[in-house]
Amino acid sequence: QVQLVESGGGLVQAGGSLRLSCAASRSIFSSAMGWYRQAPGKERELVSTITSDASTNYADSVKGRFTISRDNAKNTMYLQMNSLKPEDTAVYFCNILWLGRLYWGQGTQVTVSS
Repeated sequence: QVQLVESGGGLVQAGGSLRLSCAASRSIFSSAMGWYRQAPGKERELVSTITSDASTNYADSVKGRFTISRDNAKNTMYLQMNSLKPEDTAVYFCNILWLGRLYWGQGTQVTVSS
């Protein structure tokens, strides 16, 4: 098994920035990972993914504002979020496809005030 712990969420004004971290309890070297978010009353949606060779993918709504990255030496994935908008308010979850099974973190709240 692998445990994921997200951190870095908080309250920020529109136009501000936050950096989320997702720390894994096991090596992430060969695993694809991703960030998802869920706003109140809405379904969980993809934000961004990163493969084991660092290829990235973004939802159209965050392209040009968010950057996903990973540090395999620290077993940690990041999401740099710039130019935040109120519609980015959600609980952000990270996941990892580890040995064929998908694991999720507990989530971190991001609130963007207008």
